[in-house]
Amino acid sequence: MGYYVQVEPNVNIYVEDLNPQGKKTILFIHGWPGSHKLFEYQFDQLPKTGYRCIGIDTRGFGKSDKPWEGYGYDRLSDDVRSVIEAFKLKDITLGGHSTGGAIAVRYMARHNGYGVAKLALFAAAAPSLIQRPYFPYGLPKEAVLEIIQGTYNDRPKMLRGFGEMIFFQDITEPFSDWIFQLGLEAAGWATASIANTWLNEENLFYDLGKIQVPTLILHGIHDKVCLFPLAEAQQKGIKYSKLIPFEYSGHFLFYDQRDKFNKELAQFIEE
Repeated sequence: MGYYVQVEPNVNIYVEDLNPQGKKTILFIHGWPGSHKLFEYQFDQLPKTGYRCIGIDTRGFGKSDKPWEGYGYDRLSDDVRSVIEAFKLKDITLGGHSTGGAIAVRYMARHNGYGVAKLALFAAAAPSLIQRPYFPYGLPKEAVLEIIQGTYNDRPKMLRGFGEMIFFQDITEPFSDWIFQLGLEAAGWATASIANTWLNEENLFYDLGKIQVPTLILHGIHDKVCLFPLAEAQQKGIKYSKLIPFEYSGHFLFYDQRDKFNKELAQFIEE
């Protein structure tokens, strides 16, 4: 079932709620520049084993409204809080991929993990997507500036280039086209604004230490977007965390090794 949740005046977020009678709830936050549809291969399987799967389209992406503003991690995590309150969710597993993982980290710190019993980070863009003087493990700042420039000059070409970076396993051309189309559903200004957030919001380092729930970190060792040392930094910074490296995965580990991904996630929820 699809729903809209108003998160502020004139801004509505699209939410997909699958198997609402499920025994345990997983709330998924997608990465840039996709939508909840990226988790199709989780939504196909996890409800079969009794899970309720909820996917959010973050503002500016998918079927959600596309306002000019609100693409910092604070506002994006407040949007998640609005959804959790609207659906009266309790004791959920909050899962975030890439930028969605960064939003989930900020949510845990800013909202004291309201409604969340467990956290799962998939190739998360935390604590910093880019290299900084005290954190040399991210992408060069120039790579993100190129993405922003590409968004403003030729967004389809930029998205094609990004699509070539995200998989380790071979994918078919139709599948690649599908991922590309999901990226095109976003607003150009939202696409660029999120990239600006990667550059300018760096206090996710502080946020990691505020996470007080069991945390699963799943990360592909061949990830070219959120490099593997980010996962090691997450494990170091989050008290009750465990890291499971995915040996045959890039950035989209939930496709590259989808059976392993679904199994590890379900196992963690049941622990």
